[in-house]
Amino acid sequence: MMPLLLPLLLDQSPETLAEQLRRAGLAPTQALRLFKTLFRARAEPELDAASIGKSVLAFVRERFVVRGAALSRRHVATDGTAKLLLSMAHGGFVETVLMPSHRLGRAAGCLSSQVGCAMGCTFCASTRNGLERNLSCGEIVEQFLHLRAEAAHNGRRVNSLVFMGMGEPMHNLDAVCGAIELLSRRELGGVSRRSITVSTVGIVPGIETLRDSGLRVHLALSLHAPDDATRAAIIPSNRRWPVREIVDAAREYQRVTERIVTVEYTLIDSLNDSPDQADALATLLDGWRVHVNLIPCNPVQGLPHRRPSSDRVNGFLSRLRERGVVTHLRRTRGDDVDAACGQLRLRTLAASQ
Repeated sequence: MMPLLLPLLLDQSPETLAEQLRRAGLAPTQALRLFKTLFRARAEPELDAASIGKSVLAFVRERFVVRGAALSRRHVATDGTAKLLLSMAHGGFVETVLMPSHRLGRAAGCLSSQVGCAMGCTFCASTRNGLERNLSCGEIVEQFLHLRAEAAHNGRRVNSLVFMGMGEPMHNLDAVCGAIELLSRRELGGVSRRSITVSTVGIVPGIETLRDSGLRVHLALSLHAPDDATRAAIIPSNRRWPVREIVDAAREYQRVTERIVTVEYTLIDSLNDSPDQADALATLLDGWRVHVNLIPCNPVQGLPHRRPSSDRVNGFLSRLRERGVVTHLRRTRGDDVDAACGQLRLRTLAASQ
């Protein structure tokens, strides 16, 4: 019989841990001190009796896994992008990415919400082996702590976060929201909610739940096509929620939260990158103050899609701007370390078979 794994400490909040300490006759004030120690550490934290007390230290170690995500691989690209492959205590590999900012001392972090992904997007490596399981709140927070340590090693601080890694955040929204609440706590030196973005392929009920959560984080909509026929060929879930319904939900999210929505659009050669499709996208977004991020497709071994030529990419960009759509071309990051979502995990799994 497999031994039962202890729960992760970071699946608790400082308040729930404080209550457990109180019931055990220990000082509840040590809970927040313990969390501050975890969040401020530049490497694996050294918990000692001098900082939190001998009895509290014994209590925590007997009942929890303090840090369950171990660094399996670390690849750093020539542009400074660092991809970390983490082996999770409760099973599976997860990718998380640190992207240095052009601003001195700053960096952005990309977090995963699931081990694998069930969405089946045809250009994404994360979907190749399907969905293994959801990550817990603590497993998401641990990714951030690894990124924070990586950033500190290079004289930087993680000042923004995006849930754009492996998985569909709206299919694990309770854990994602719990992680956001913990990661944004000021007393822990976390990231402002104004600098946190949750991405989705368009799970309408999830968009509505996040809208009404009160978190008021940013939303990124992975649209990738302006019409249902093209989008269904890229994202199978489009058969459940058509383009117009998804866009309407995102518009309403922006109205309620007063956060500008970002539309992510991966340009795939000869599939969704024509001038007519640029015009259709502009028409779809007409009257909506939204930002469009154009992302040239990052080729994945074993998948058929290719990156368009620079002329087609620039033509699509110009067409949208001519129609008054605020559009940016995302600079590709970390190509030489498989930094696109799921690629490093896919290679690791293939090598182990």
